[in-house]
Amino acid sequence: MKPTDILAIGDITTDAFIKLGKAEVHCDIGKENYKLCMDFGSKIPYESVEVVRAVGNSANASVSASRLGLSSSLLTYIGDDQNGKECLEELQKNNVDIEYVRTEAGKQTNYHYVLWYDVDRTILVKHETFTYNLGTITAPKWIYLSSLGENSLDFHVQIAEYLEKNPEVKLAFQPGTFQIKSGVQKLEKIYKRTEIFICNVEEAQLILGKKSRDLAVLLRDIAILGPKIVIITDGYNGAYAYDIRDDNSNSWFMPIYPHTPIERTGAGDAYASTIVSALALGKTLEEGLRWAGINSMSVTQYVGAQKGLLSIEKIEEYLAKAPDNYKPQKL
Repeated sequence: MKPTDILAIGDITTDAFIKLGKAEVHCDIGKENYKLCMDFGSKIPYESVEVVRAVGNSANASVSASRLGLSSSLLTYIGDDQNGKECLEELQKNNVDIEYVRTEAGKQTNYHYVLWYDVDRTILVKHETFTYNLGTITAPKWIYLSSLGENSLDFHVQIAEYLEKNPEVKLAFQPGTFQIKSGVQKLEKIYKRTEIFICNVEEAQLILGKKSRDLAVLLRDIAILGPKIVIITDGYNGAYAYDIRDDNSNSWFMPIYPHTPIERTGAGDAYASTIVSALALGKTLEEGLRWAGINSMSVTQYVGAQKGLLSIEKIEEYLAKAPDNYKPQKL
């Protein structure tokens, strides 16, 4: 048997998108600390609800890899409920191997409520406390590690030990909320073992404890923690990459693919997973950056994180009509 190309590890959930019509966005001086505001104690009308199954950073990455022609599987936990069964069905529809999806009796599969207003969203989250355990797995070519619950610290130790025993397995790390809050020291072995690390600017600031938005500094300081390739996304401003795999470290800026978003949930996951998938396919980092902007753009044209994920053929179609400046620019 050939090894799985990408094994994604992380929590799975269902997102219920509640489209709001009557709300306001407030921010303080400097346009920071945005607040979504509605009348307290009132009946707030909503426009629609759309339920999206089997999502979450790692689930999205597994589907993204599958759409790009890779063999992918997902190690995650669900409860023994109808929601969990429907998440399994959705993964299978997307050709994701579910061998490592563990069902835990008496638990509820994660279910999140997404307050969708304008092109952005505020997510109400609740993570079930699962009994995380790596167990026995067949070594994949890549492990894609992302968001897990607050009780998963020992699980990260297991993953780090597995990677130490299996040096041929490459690690992609897209940290979630708990992994960022845990701090670098507790996940030191994960950072040191990472081949490619992806986060956004605000997450990089939190990880490093810096207020500066100097991308050159943020990229370098994340790389000092261990990752060989660092990607930091900056929303509409594009993304930045830093590659220290050879003696001549290279930095790039990558603009966004021109578009008008409808709903942006999953855009970051699409960006991250597409770059990792491109590398797993033997593409260069520069090629991966070009692919990633297109897949991320496509996701924002639909509700939810997976509907807009593209095949290689579709990405190539967008590349053929891309603007001349849509390419990595060396810094």
